[in-house]
Amino acid sequence: MTEVMTDKQFDKIIKMISMILDGCRDLDEAKRKVNELSDTPKKEKDE
Repeated sequence: MTEVMTDKQFDKIIKMISMILDGCRDLDEAKRKVNELSDTPKKEKDE
């Protein structure tokens, strides 16, 4: 069975992501915070 997201749920998720990104200093920090919230493991890269 497929779950359907309502417009209200989608808008709330976008607002939460926007609030997270507003507090970030740079792109790497933003990516790290979003990856921490997702269920998919982040691929570690060697720097």
